[in-house]
Amino acid sequence: MSTVKQRKPVRQAHQLLLVGVGIALTILVLVIPLVLIFAKAFAGGWQLLLANLQEDYLRNALALTVFTTLLTVPCNLLFGILLAWCVTHYRFRGRDLLLTLVDIPYATSPVVAGLCYLVVFGMESTLGQWFSAHDIQLMFAWPGIVMVTIFVTTPYIARILIPLMQVQGSEEELAALSLGASGWTIFWRVTLPNIKWGLLYGVVLTSARAVGEFGAVSVVSGSIMNQTLTMPLLVEQLNNDYKTAAAFTAAAILACMAVITLILKTVMEWRVNREVAQRKVVPAD
Repeated sequence: MSTVKQRKPVRQAHQLLLVGVGIALTILVLVIPLVLIFAKAFAGGWQLLLANLQEDYLRNALALTVFTTLLTVPCNLLFGILLAWCVTHYRFRGRDLLLTLVDIPYATSPVVAGLCYLVVFGMESTLGQWFSAHDIQLMFAWPGIVMVTIFVTTPYIARILIPLMQVQGSEEELAALSLGASGWTIFWRVTLPNIKWGLLYGVVLTSARAVGEFGAVSVVSGSIMNQTLTMPLLVEQLNNDYKTAAAFTAAAILACMAVITLILKTVMEWRVNREVAQRKVVPAD
């Protein structure tokens, strides 16, 4: 009996052309600008690079950026877990409206969001004057930067956990509940292990968004040197001051953080997809 060999699919010319165009655009839009950033940062030599890294404004901007991220991530972590748990485990009136409201930061321009916070908490508002009377400054200070950063990053963790929890279902949690486990025990022993990779993926995305946020922060920060300049704002400020080498040094630091985030994002995304795929597999009888 003769066997029929399966032929490998032959790639047509237009397919190869599309792949080539995609690779060329990736190199042109992503790779070349990234290479140029590092080339410009090292153009003045190691001594100039080290001198720029030791500048107070660069260290202050980096510290503020990291500080803002460290405050933003836990807030969104708590909010994302609570929201995902609420909408996947309960059915209530207004659930669809709540899911829609979570997407507001996606649809709102960061500049508009920053302007809204400035109007509500600025010195010209009643609320802002009340805070000022109690020696609390929100706008043009780090609290305002943290507030708008939390706003623009709000949906990331929740939007990753919601579909993941929906796929997993609640059978294991109900089984643990029927065995007498408490709510905290169910969360730590059942829920958290099932969502840990999705949670880490959301943390990586939130951190990347918080580090690179520019629009909303630029409105509420006041761009005060050594006080309210984050790394993205510092790059613009140095470039406007014609300090090209220092600007590209700061940009190179942001690029390094972006590359690290991209690697972590790829790993987390692969683990999340693998976990979801395993959950969807139904064992054969």
